[in-house]
Amino acid sequence: MEATPPTLLLFLLSSLIFLSRAPHVTPATPCPPCGRTTVPFPLSTTPTCGDPAYKIRCTASNTLVFDTLNNSYPIESINPKSQRLVIRPAALVTNTCVTTDKIHQGIQLNNTLPFNITSSNTIVYLNCTKELLLSPLNCTSSSLCHTYINATASASVCNNGPLCCTFRAGGSSNSYMIRVRDVGCSAYSSFVNLNPVLPVNRWPQPGLEIQWQSPRETVCASQKDCDSATSACGPDPTSESGIKRCFCINDLVWDPINGVCAKKVTCQDPNGCGGTDRTALIAGIDVLHKLQSEMSS
Repeated sequence: MEATPPTLLLFLLSSLIFLSRAPHVTPATPCPPCGRTTVPFPLSTTPTCGDPAYKIRCTASNTLVFDTLNNSYPIESINPKSQRLVIRPAALVTNTCVTTDKIHQGIQLNNTLPFNITSSNTIVYLNCTKELLLSPLNCTSSSLCHTYINATASASVCNNGPLCCTFRAGGSSNSYMIRVRDVGCSAYSSFVNLNPVLPVNRWPQPGLEIQWQSPRETVCASQKDCDSATSACGPDPTSESGIKRCFCINDLVWDPINGVCAKKVTCQDPNGCGGTDRTALIAGIDVLHKLQSEMSS
């Protein structure tokens, strides 16, 4: 009988271990990459992939874009594990202390969609009117906005403004809006996870972090829209409009990061927890040892 090559034995063993550990999953339809950028679930670039409630756009130039109520902003980065993305805020109009999105009154998210501005953003408001003195923003001479203006060439023109102010975003009044207008402030910038002790030349590039809510199970019209092995199409008890969803079955649970029905993970030990995983691993190693002995005899 012809001996089995060692490389094949290793492949068979690794396959055995993988199958013993792999959860039973059925993924939602993934969106194709936008150029070289992966589009993770639940973000959706077309109505047939991801979750359409989490819509973003892939432009003809292969750039991902986040649409607000009245404008669009390039997406700089996406972190599917933390369910957050960073958009590039508007720049200043050359030689003015006015951002290019002032015509749109700044960034305004649709509060009916599953996105909101996080508290990781430090906002500097520039060229503000005295009405801002009645706000809880820091508009004092020690505010970080002065540090920013004095160290940033493009923002130096903002030294002529009446006031500048600084605040951390994410409160109830600014979870969906960074507003610029005549009565208030005409310009702004934003920095994610800013360490205020650092000099401006060590600040991160301007960005506004937006998080998304964990997505619900996939919407379905009938069972044919679901994988019968992992989910069943049923009415959503929280919906008043009769929406149906593919609810997980057979002790599987919904994984909102990957968009799958998967086994509930309770064991954190990479070597197994005394159950099937460890048994399969030990059995696989025994098989490998036996085959190797037969080959050498």
